[in-house]
Amino acid sequence: MFEHEDHDHTTCESGALERAKSTCAERGVNFTAQRRRVLEALLESHVPASAYDIIDRLADEGPRPAPITIYRALDFLSGQGLVHRIESRNAYVACCHVHQGGEVVFLLCDKCGAAGEVTSANLAGPIAAIAAQAGFEPRRSVLEIRGLCARCVAAGESEGEAQGTR
Repeated sequence: MFEHEDHDHTTCESGALERAKSTCAERGVNFTAQRRRVLEALLESHVPASAYDIIDRLADEGPRPAPITIYRALDFLSGQGLVHRIESRNAYVACCHVHQGGEVVFLLCDKCGAAGEVTSANLAGPIAAIAAQAGFEPRRSVLEIRGLCARCVAAGESEGEAQGTR
């Protein structure tokens, strides 16, 4: 979910890293130093980052990695359920919790850029029904809802400001 005033980001980061290590160990796949660095770069913030944003972050710490290296790490991390791709932004965000089933919905703040992630078991049926009515057989779904996060709403941001129409 979105960061809030009592959000302990250090615990969030360390929990996600521990989950990544244990997930990879359980599956018998390597959680390499490069993959860890990419995940750590994403864990710096709850704002989705593009591959090139990640390259820039990692270049601040050492040699500038090649784009293919970052894309391979993102593909691996995504395949393990450790990061999610935000399709509409062509960016990635670390997954900070274990999914208990259900459809994942991304809540994207138009003002501050933050991304929140929620799941709902109640969405799978209606989505399948809508697709079936159209004679469509879905393979996967990506639900992204744009709007304002609670912090931006509390700050009094208007809809026009959120859409960049100041």
